[in-house]
Amino acid sequence: MTDGPHRNINPDTLPPPTGFSHVTVPAPGTTVYLAGQTGHRADGSIDDDLVRQFDQACANVIEAVRAAGGGAEHLARLLIYVTDVAGYRSQRKEIGEAYRRHFGSHYPAMALLGTTELVDPAARVELVAVAVVP
Repeated sequence: MTDGPHRNINPDTLPPPTGFSHVTVPAPGTTVYLAGQTGHRADGSIDDDLVRQFDQACANVIEAVRAAGGGAEHLARLLIYVTDVAGYRSQRKEIGEAYRRHFGSHYPAMALLGTTELVDPAARVELVAVAVVP
């Protein structure tokens, strides 16, 4: 599966992935490590709603990777930290729509991790990404 400069691999010997790739082999380029992006807007405000926070966090990831000369297709890894895994699961459809609005059909190697809290007590989601920009 290829949807950008990187090559995604999903071996038949692993469960079929839904919304992620098991392996991303990055194309040659500059590795860019993005800091964790929460759902804060540029003015520092944040919604209470998980889906709106996820949507804004995705927008923030795109802004950060663009600042390094890349785009969504250059993401090689994405870690999603949430304080409410059950809430994430129950809103997967809406979260998926927000994801595709920012990243399209690009699904790098990803993981969803539950955590008890994030740096801002109001934050419910944080995205940590690695991109390789050719």
